[in-house]
Amino acid sequence: MASVFSSLSSAPFRMNQMYLKTPLDHLQLQKVFMYSCNTISVPSPKCSLKLYIVPLKSVSGQRSVRSFSTASSLGINGEHLERHAALGVLGPTNSQSTSDLEGQLQELFDEVKSMIKLGKEADAIDLLQANYEAVKEQVDSGAQGVEEAAVLDIISLGYMALGDLRTVGSLMDVLHQIVTGLKDEELLLDSILMHMGSMYAKLEKFDLSISFYRRSLQIMESKYGNKSSFLCTPLLGMAKVMGTSGRATGAIETYQRVLRILESSRGETEELIMPLFALGNLLIKEGRTSEAEYPFNKVLNIYMRSYGERDGRVGMAMCSLAQVKCAKGDVNEAIDLYKSAIQILKESEYMALDDEVMEKMRIDLAELLHVVGRGEEGRALLEECLLISEQFKGKEHPSLVPHLVNLATSYSRSKNFAEAERLLRISLQIMMKTVSSDDPSITFPMLHLAVTLYNLHRDEEAERLALDVLSIREKAFGKESVPVGESLDCLVSIQTRLEKDDSELVELLKRVLKIQEKAFGHDSEEVMETLKKIVHYLDKMGKKNEKYPLERRLSSLRNKYKQMVTF
Repeated sequence: MASVFSSLSSAPFRMNQMYLKTPLDHLQLQKVFMYSCNTISVPSPKCSLKLYIVPLKSVSGQRSVRSFSTASSLGINGEHLERHAALGVLGPTNSQSTSDLEGQLQELFDEVKSMIKLGKEADAIDLLQANYEAVKEQVDSGAQGVEEAAVLDIISLGYMALGDLRTVGSLMDVLHQIVTGLKDEELLLDSILMHMGSMYAKLEKFDLSISFYRRSLQIMESKYGNKSSFLCTPLLGMAKVMGTSGRATGAIETYQRVLRILESSRGETEELIMPLFALGNLLIKEGRTSEAEYPFNKVLNIYMRSYGERDGRVGMAMCSLAQVKCAKGDVNEAIDLYKSAIQILKESEYMALDDEVMEKMRIDLAELLHVVGRGEEGRALLEECLLISEQFKGKEHPSLVPHLVNLATSYSRSKNFAEAERLLRISLQIMMKTVSSDDPSITFPMLHLAVTLYNLHRDEEAERLALDVLSIREKAFGKESVPVGESLDCLVSIQTRLEKDDSELVELLKRVLKIQEKAFGHDSEEVMETLKKIVHYLDKMGKKNEKYPLERRLSSLRNKYKQMVTF
């Protein structure tokens, strides 16, 4: 029996598919902690960039744009379109009328941002609507030139800042029609097209986004040549959309082109940082970890050369490189890098001790230390996370719960189940004060506690908790959800030792199997493990006819994974 249901005695319990996400999946190592990072975090350099505003061409019959006072810069719904200015995309313009209209559009956009920042969203909408009505009148009268397109572009950016994607979509339809009829020689067009590419990406119209970025790129190539640094803005926008929409090969090649252009024109400067991070992240996502190490190493070298070895930016770059090492399986190197990164960040005071990034670093490092058998060191880091959280947020703040659960998990791994129980009960007490008794978030520490009680041989109490978890999750997530499957799996193990009826246990396991097949695939390792349990029970019950087809399927899966390991 123990060989079939060893999961509860050898590990806290298998919640990893829903909650435990780590960069260690490829190592096939036991996942430990609740809030480990599963992707490379891209730390942005601390800088202030001006809004990217298109310079308008000289046009006859210039029309006024209604606007008021100016205000400070504000990000555009998280997209930071102003980043385009950093790479020097724009060429010079000598037109006074261009400068005048550009100033008016800048004033309009600044005023909209200021209103949003002050919480006056209704006023911002009124201002945008007034400008839209003015330009719509011109468009309806047949004026569909680059000036109208530029005004619609700014209005669209304003609605994007408001988060009104529906209105942005409608405006983009009008703008699309106008720019389609414009010749590539129009001075403003390349910039407008770049904005459209960015906004279509936000609307998740990726094909349109790429096509507008591509047209902008072609215009700029004809103006500046195919090696100009001005090309980097549309290239970066296009690469990001390609990566988001599953066109990884094209995205990687585009990022590499950006890097070649910048290195040849600017040398190894900080301008390489952003595309290097983007390229590294994408390579990690595609499983090309060996290739990903190069861009992250390059980022580290640039920061060290620019700011010295003890600068906080160097610590952040070390953290990213540590995650790459981890993804490659170089766990000891990753541990050393994490330790150095955390020490540098502390000494440089680059970020607060309770910063979320610092917290994730400690947890990731703690997990790696547990993986290599250095549990005491890892537990010290988890205790540090708990103490910092208590210091900055108080001893009964909900943010303490993950740290308490992580510590309990660590103690469970070292077989100190009594201490694990104490910590889990504290976490439940905290949660009971902030959420209702049927809130699904409370089931996470509850199920941990059920497993801990099982390991303390308090099976009846463990069963009651597991049944409560099952009931809450069925109501919250549905009877065929992954969280329900996890709680069923735990319940079966507990009830096995309570010697519950075998036929009832088989029915529960069949429910688990159905959930796993839907969530993870019919050939997944999760399915294979559940099949082992079902076959075991059917054999015990003497149901050979029902057992044989499942046994054949299990044998096939075992051979599949055996070949994968051998390979």
